[in-house]
Amino acid sequence: MNQGSFVSRNARYWGENPAIIFKNSVVTFKQLDSRSSRLANALISLGLRKGDRVAIQAWNRPEIIELECALYKAGLVKVALNARLSATELADAVSNAQARILFLDEAHRPIATPVMSDMPNVEHLVFLAADYGATSQYETLVAEGSDQNPNIQMQPDDLAVLHFTSGSTGKLKAAMQTVGNRMASLRKVIIGRMRAKPGDVLGLAGPITHASGMFIQPFLFQGGTIVLHDRFEPDHFLSSIQEHKINFTFMVPTMINMLIAHPAMDQYDLSSLCQISYGAAPMAPARIKDAWRALGPVLSQGYGAGETTGGMAMLSTDDHARAMHGEEHLLLSCGRVFGETELQLLDNEGNPVATGEIGEIVVRGPDVFAGFWREPELTAQSLRNGWCYTGDLARMDSEGYLYIVDRKKDMIISGGFNVYPTEVEQVLYQHPAIYEACVFGVPDDIWGEAVKAAVVLKPGFNVTAETLAEHCRLLLADFKKPRSIELLSELPKNSNGKIARKLLKDPYWAGLERQVG
Repeated sequence: MNQGSFVSRNARYWGENPAIIFKNSVVTFKQLDSRSSRLANALISLGLRKGDRVAIQAWNRPEIIELECALYKAGLVKVALNARLSATELADAVSNAQARILFLDEAHRPIATPVMSDMPNVEHLVFLAADYGATSQYETLVAEGSDQNPNIQMQPDDLAVLHFTSGSTGKLKAAMQTVGNRMASLRKVIIGRMRAKPGDVLGLAGPITHASGMFIQPFLFQGGTIVLHDRFEPDHFLSSIQEHKINFTFMVPTMINMLIAHPAMDQYDLSSLCQISYGAAPMAPARIKDAWRALGPVLSQGYGAGETTGGMAMLSTDDHARAMHGEEHLLLSCGRVFGETELQLLDNEGNPVATGEIGEIVVRGPDVFAGFWREPELTAQSLRNGWCYTGDLARMDSEGYLYIVDRKKDMIISGGFNVYPTEVEQVLYQHPAIYEACVFGVPDDIWGEAVKAAVVLKPGFNVTAETLAEHCRLLLADFKKPRSIELLSELPKNSNGKIARKLLKDPYWAGLERQVG
């Protein structure tokens, strides 16, 4: 059981076809197999053995994909770190993972160099060239290895990836994804989420160290081509869709919002698009409608986490079409469970809730992670009796559609009533002036917590907080409506491009003994 064998098989099937296109570089399937085998053997020659951790921090570039293939082949563990981590966060993650090798692009040299002494396990620091393929320590390493696939034999329970989650508590934690988890992820993407054929093109501009990267191996497995962008720029990405005839892509909602707000979007030929898969953060129904009108019937939503090795529920393009033709409630859903995942909604006593009632999502299946790296207490909280407790609250309708209500820790308790931020945000998004919204709880002497909203207006709109408050008053129960609304020029984002609720909320709770969330 080694996904690296698929890379070598692809080299026989589609050897001269492009596997990766990045700027002016093209990497064929044959080159991807040869280079990843050389890298795998070079790492083994350095003394690395099955289960050792190898870290990389870089902006999107082909070497990340080559390294992932190499690590599979060599039986090593990938620690792919978000390019936006600070020096301290980088050192903490690498030390926590006990990585023996750290790969860095040139952009991260000034970040990593001052904290090298804080990463005592790192035996080799390998820099990538500024331009792919140019002379570098990385290319020297590739040149030194044999091009024969080492094909280290792996078992389903062997560790494959340490996936550091963005989280909202600020506590460093890495989900342990096994070889079996990654195989299950490959199966569910191919069977349920992104079915492709040789020659199809997947455009990726989000960080491939995280959600975007979950589609790479399944897409390559099917003979597809990855058009990779180092980062997301709407104009450049639209141009890329037109130039490369991109068929599939994955985006977080913020990226979709930026696309459909782009004033020149209509000037690009986007007719090649078959599917825009989105997820990693909630998307308001009003925004989904805007995107459907602007981009066509190509939307497909996924819900999952690092603990479930990617998506486990899907709102398909057909489901979106149902919603657009009269069943609008489906736009509030993240879809139905697919693949091999089993899911239940449980109350606080661990009992299944009735249809339509709110409970915590718990799941089990071959895609559920093995626990948190070096965190037995967190693992025990998350994995109980064979089930993974996600901390997400949801309800399910009679057809099996899942409706995420909120994170347990994001729930606001005001005057004894539960208020779910996403419900209030969805109402705010129904106002035509709202571009982005974030709702959270702030201290209140009377109610315990009060509902507060921070919003960004669309260009050209000029409305007051009072107007928005009245809009909410008409659509929400009194205890749910925001007690204050702040108009901002932008909302803070975390390193994955998600709105950082914690950064907005925490200052209001600083210095208080009782911390909510």
